[in-house]
Amino acid sequence: MIDIISKIISNTLTALYQPFWFSILAAVLFLFLYLYASEHGWRAIFRNWIRFFKTSSVFRRLFFLSFFTMMILMRTLLNRTMWANPVSNVIGTWGLYNDKGELTTEPIENIILMIPFTFLLLWTFSTRLLPKVTLGNAVWVGMKFSFLFSVSIEFLQLFLRLGTFQLSDIFYNTLGGTIGGLIYHLCTKLKKRNSGVDDKEKQ
Repeated sequence: MIDIISKIISNTLTALYQPFWFSILAAVLFLFLYLYASEHGWRAIFRNWIRFFKTSSVFRRLFFLSFFTMMILMRTLLNRTMWANPVSNVIGTWGLYNDKGELTTEPIENIILMIPFTFLLLWTFSTRLLPKVTLGNAVWVGMKFSFLFSVSIEFLQLFLRLGTFQLSDIFYNTLGGTIGGLIYHLCTKLKKRNSGVDDKEKQ
């Protein structure tokens, strides 16, 4: 009977602890929205949102960046179960097979996960982060921000005990961010080349 009660209490506390910080963040953001709506009205909020989404490219970029960032957080933090020992595998998985000899695609997933994030980040804040778009700048900024973002996630996993802290995740996420910066540079260069061709055709 004592074991049953203990398990019920443990499971209940775990269920409350896991979404605790996300619930606080969501509540704070909702109250910001509530305060704005109490002054301007809910209809005005929705009208403004739709208007900005239609007319402002910066707003659309922020939306896509926010959306994908939330997807990453759901994948890495918010939708994870608690771990008894978040430092049980600090080195992590570096190949396509884990320590048990099982096939895993986690390294590839970590690379792919950061490519769109870095691309969207540079696309949204290009004037601030990349006043001059060069290959070196784009790669460096992509590598830097993906590294900082990955380290933040890993330490939050360690602090909140949601997942495990792994050095391999930081490395592969940073590699993905570097590739994202490279792709952004190539797309920017291609866009400039196409715009130059269009200008010549108009002349």
